[in-house]
Amino acid sequence: MSDRELRVDLADRLTKAGKLRSAPWRRAIEAVPRQEFLRGGFFDVVDGSVPTFWTPVMPDDPHWLERCYADDSLVTQIAGTIVPGDLQGRISRAPTSSSTMPGLVVRMLEDLRVDDGMRVLEIGTGTGYSTALLCERLGEDLVTSVEVDPDVALRARNALASVGYRPELVVGDGLAGHKGGAPYDRVIVTCGVLNIPQAWIDQTRPGGIILATVCGWLYSSELARLTVAEDGTARGRLLGGQVSFMLARPHTPPPLGMLPDLDNGEERPTAVGADLLGDWAARFIMQLAAPRAQRLELPRNGRTEHILLDVEAGSWAAVYEDAGRWLVRQGGPGRLWDRVENRVAHWQAAGAPDLARFEISLTDGVQTVSWPA
Repeated sequence: MSDRELRVDLADRLTKAGKLRSAPWRRAIEAVPRQEFLRGGFFDVVDGSVPTFWTPVMPDDPHWLERCYADDSLVTQIAGTIVPGDLQGRISRAPTSSSTMPGLVVRMLEDLRVDDGMRVLEIGTGTGYSTALLCERLGEDLVTSVEVDPDVALRARNALASVGYRPELVVGDGLAGHKGGAPYDRVIVTCGVLNIPQAWIDQTRPGGIILATVCGWLYSSELARLTVAEDGTARGRLLGGQVSFMLARPHTPPPLGMLPDLDNGEERPTAVGADLLGDWAARFIMQLAAPRAQRLELPRNGRTEHILLDVEAGSWAAVYEDAGRWLVRQGGPGRLWDRVENRVAHWQAAGAPDLARFEISLTDGVQTVSWPA
């Protein structure tokens, strides 16, 4: 198929999946050539690799164009600097930039509830594809996009210009927004954050909407939509759907460093087992109790121990199964698993409500996430 046919086919698939719901965004999907934002290639996972290895896919690959229109996120940068054209062979490092799957992009754009004439601030330009969709829908003069990585921003600028879009592009810390273009009617964020920065609220007009993914270091995340009030607060709900993005770089966790003595702690039975760490909703609840705890699994003492560690606080918990029951051993200045256990118990006592029923609010920079009574 030609690229035009591929764009129409993508719009058809997204419509059928219920992600593309309005004519203006369908026109944008059909108008913007995604492949122009992937001219530098992308990385593919090497099948079966442990740990995960990546290999480049360049435009001379016979499947490259078709892959550009798959409903997939395509990694475009690894380890903060490496792009597909830099590599021959394969690499095992963490992805640091990508072109988000079109289904998620358009779902978020629909959830943003934009209308003609609205000014939009985008946090996280990335390849520029979603920026281009905003330009096509609203006009480039109403779109401002912030990208923290200068090289990523330059590639996006060039790609946008190649297809005729010249929005205001800013290189800087997206957590600070862009005060020069405020106030905005809408703010959309394509990275995960531990909490919604007050700067975004301050730069959004009363009645305006912020759409962002709230995450933590246990990596359960949810899309949140908040409406800004006259008094500088914001309130809204989680939208559900297990939306996940790379964390904003200033919000990435610190190195684990040397582990504490995991045998030197207080041990007791626990009603909340580590099996709940595999449940997205339960892990989100745990994360509310311990937002700066990181998780690892270690084979110790003839079993697998599930470790939660708050590096900055120095608190830790090791949870493991023994003779059919769950035990926890804790150490450091606080009792990490006590907080987790308590929060999970309250959630379960309320009937374990779905995350899409949760409310989120910000007052004086303090973020609160809660479920209905």
